[in-house]
Parts: sequence; structure tokens; C-alpha cells
Amino acid sequence: MTPQQYCQDKAAKSGSSFYYSFLFLPKTKREAITALYAFCREVDDVVDECKEVSVARTKLAWWRSEIHNLYQNQAQHPVTKALSSVIRTYHLDQEHFIEIIDGMEMDLDQNRYADFKQLQLYCYRVASVVGLLSAQIFGFSNRKTLKYAHDLGMAFQLTNIIRDVGEDARRDRIYIPLDELAKFGIREIDILHGHSSDKMQSLLNFQIERAESFYDRALKALPPEDEKLQRTGLIMTAIYRTLLREIKASGSEQVLHARISLTPLRKLYLAWTTWVFH
Repeated sequence: MTPQQYCQDKAAKSGSSFYYSFLFLPKTKREAITALYAFCREVDDVVDECKEVSVARTKLAWWRSEIHNLYQNQAQHPVTKALSSVIRTYHLDQEHFIEIIDGMEMDLDQNRYADFKQLQLYCYRVASVVGLLSAQIFGFSNRKTLKYAHDLGMAFQLTNIIRDVGEDARRDRIYIPLDELAKFGIREIDILHGHSSDKMQSLLNFQIERAESFYDRALKALPPEDEKLQRTGLIMTAIYRTLLREIKASGSEQVLHARISLTPLRKLYLAWTTWVFH
């Protein structure tokens, strides 16, 4: 199995919406973005799958050293081997890969966030940085496109947080800022035990409005001259924003009990129509 095939399998098995957004890219860019995505999956899986925190820390430390190896032309892992040509072709910054690992490690250190400022750092590391690297792979001529990529990453991660409220609670994780729980009269136990109420719906709708505002900010920042190059991000926006609106339409507190998702066919339709009409 080649490094590229390894990355392709990693992306396909994840079933992520990102996979659908890559389908229409030219082969070279598709392989580049798939390698980046596979890296993100690898380090995310360390945190999700390791039961022992010490083991997870050791594995993340190995990935830090492997990123160093990558930039010394000594990559050992299939993913970093696939990234070897990508980092040179698209001038990707080593520090950005380290920041992604730092973001994943935050999940080992905390399972609550006092306020949105704390949460924003987490979202920046695990999502906005990925957005910045992706924007470089897709290409841009106007540096304002980096602002778009940053805010779009925030929007995607906030959408993930809303979608996964119940799933995270079952792992004793609450990503909604604690000061906002208090503001809406919600206790931690209400999240952890999935207590539906009007107050809970108001809290979750507030989170949805914030995510929507980041989508609006991102799209407003995207310069027209870079719109075609950044169509992959626009496909993701169509898919994720549709999901966000489905969550709100179904009664947002449903995320406490079930994972709301779009069918593969609907994702494919959204991807195709966005690609064609942008």
C-alpha cells in the first residue's frame, strides 16, 4: 500500500463530510488535502482511542517528533511520507502541524471550558489552523482569504460541538462554555444527563447563532477572485450549514440524545451543486 492509498483509506473510512468536498478537486490537490486530513484523523484518533492519558501523551509526543522528521526529509509514517511533497509544493508551515497536535492534547488536559475565549483557542488549534493549511493547498491570490479560512474553521468546529453535545457528554466532556450554561440557567448535570427543556433549547440555539455568525463572517471575508479556488471550503460550508439548520429545525435539544446527520446522497448533491454553481 502506498502512502497515498493509506491516506485515501483513512479518509474514506472516516465517513466525514470532508471526504465529499474533496471529490471534485484535481488529482494533485485531492491527494494533498487527503494527506492533511489523514494526519488530522491520526492525531485525533490518539485522543479518542487511548484509554490511558499517559499513553496518549506518549503517542502525541511521537507525532511531534515525526513532524520534525517530516521537515528533515526523514518521514517514517505513511501519512507523513504522503505529506513530504505536499509541504514543499504548498509551503506549509511546520508550526501549524504542531499547533494541531497541541489542540488535540488540550482534550487530555481539560474537559470543560470556562468561557468562549478558552474555547476559541481550542477551536483555533484543531480547526482554524487546518483551514489555513487547506487554503494554501487550494490556492489564493488575496491574503484576505486566510481570514475566511480562519473563520470557516471556527464555524465548522462550533458546528461539530453542537452536533456532538450528547456524545461528548457521555464521555464527560462539555465544550459549551460554562459561563454560558450559567447564563441560561443550565447545570452541568443537565448536559451530562440529557435533560431537555426550553432553557436547554435556548442555550443550544444561542450556540447555533454563534456558529452561523462565523459562517457569515467567513463568506463575507472571501475575496471574489479566490472563490473558485476555494470551492472545496464552500462545499463544506453547504454541507455543514445544512446540518446546522437541520439540528435547529428538529428541535436543537435532540443533539442530547441522538447524532443528527445528513445522508451520503444529500452530501453528494450539496457538493455537486456547490461545485457547479461557484
